[in-house]
Amino acid sequence: MDISLILKMAADAEPHRVGLTCDGRHWTYAALWAAATGAAVEITASGCSHVALLDTGSEAAPIALIGAALATMPYCPLNYRLADADLAALLTRIEPAFIIGDVDRVKKLAPNSGHTVFSRYDFVTLAEKAAVPDREAGEGESIAVQLFTSGTTAAPKAAILRHSNLVSYIFGTVEFGAAEPAEAALVSVPPYHIAGIAALLSSIYALRRIILLPAFDPQTWIDLCAREKATNAFVVPTMLSRIVEMLDAASNKPDLTHLRAIAYGGGRMPIELITRALELFPDTNFTNAYGLTETSSTVALLGPDEHRAAYGSEDPEIRARLASVGKPLPSIELEIRDEDGKVLPPGEAGEIYVRGDQVSGEYRDRSALIHGGWFPTRDAGFLDEDGYLFLSGRADDVIVRGGENISPGEIEDVLLTHPSIADAAAVGVPSTEWGEAVAVVISLKGEHPGDAEIKTLIRDRLRSSRVPERILVVETLPYNEMGKLLRLEVRRLLQTAG
Repeated sequence: MDISLILKMAADAEPHRVGLTCDGRHWTYAALWAAATGAAVEITASGCSHVALLDTGSEAAPIALIGAALATMPYCPLNYRLADADLAALLTRIEPAFIIGDVDRVKKLAPNSGHTVFSRYDFVTLAEKAAVPDREAGEGESIAVQLFTSGTTAAPKAAILRHSNLVSYIFGTVEFGAAEPAEAALVSVPPYHIAGIAALLSSIYALRRIILLPAFDPQTWIDLCAREKATNAFVVPTMLSRIVEMLDAASNKPDLTHLRAIAYGGGRMPIELITRALELFPDTNFTNAYGLTETSSTVALLGPDEHRAAYGSEDPEIRARLASVGKPLPSIELEIRDEDGKVLPPGEAGEIYVRGDQVSGEYRDRSALIHGGWFPTRDAGFLDEDGYLFLSGRADDVIVRGGENISPGEIEDVLLTHPSIADAAAVGVPSTEWGEAVAVVISLKGEHPGDAEIKTLIRDRLRSSRVPERILVVETLPYNEMGKLLRLEVRRLLQTAG
């Protein structure tokens, strides 16, 4: 079976239920399925090797995703925010591709390519006209999705997700048809991220209406959420931060009581932010989802009951769980290992390894799986005594000072407890004496406390080896659109500042 079965089941079960809302237009599940079958006809006839989306979120995303599956062709959504040189390199790597979206940009960057290019409107119109709604779902075990990694330190890797990986994830985490007719999920993550793809597939399988927001803006998000009475939403921490700021500043609070559940992930969530969100949405269920592209999205969850229990607890160990990403899914095995591959006990930090049917760990040119089917995530973290997973950044982000491994996360957590510090990042910088030294970059929400006070705060809460040798204040820290801190850019800021 392949992922087209997910939409086919929805269309067969509830053909007239609205499955998608975008820019004021509503699509039933039957209409989405019909358009996807028509898309498959055109994609197959094109003779291309990939289906690419170079566009913001719209109805074209699910139609192209399922259409590509029916045509047994990899779906490869591209980051439209990339610089021209970077995007041109990716266009070369997937040639010839059936591309939907920015026609002019493709023609400018790849004028002599073998690409077949359609605007969003032309693609959807063509797909509707070529529809074969009686077509059955596909049965392929081929590549379903190819996603290029962010490539912040090297050329982007082409991560591969097969149909079996994605179907395993959806069938293992979502109950078919579980959503009530009034349920609607507001999706504002970009279509070229695994979270965007997972949000589409999981909502369709649950028969939950999808409300697409093509480009995130906090006020637009709030207005759309209120107007369409969204019951569910997925955001990244930077999005939630801007939503919370907007709501705190609003003189007339909008009615968002219909918002039953907010899931978040994709980046580090400060305790202060999630605490304020729990206060603003006292009747909303919060879920922290941790996952990677190579794992077909979520592998660990901190659920709603755990959020509220941690929020209301006086026990510091239980309250600390607000900073965790919860426990592994039942279908996932997870271990923490040291540099030699030895499994570490609770409380000891190392690299996170995962294993399960949804885990691909595969790239276009190689498999990253090691003996036994384990995938080394390159994320660093530890498990507490009760099995809760705490992240401490990328394994590559560890600062090695005089042979001692220092997690940037522990320094950042302490900095964020200061009332004048809005955001913080700790990185390693070259040091003649120590090999690497700690440097921090901060943004402020009050008066600058002074370097001496910042150093004392860290020394008192941690120890002297964690005290930064350099402190740089900036207006905002660099993040990508999914809320991940760009540590390479942080280092560049320090280099530029001298």
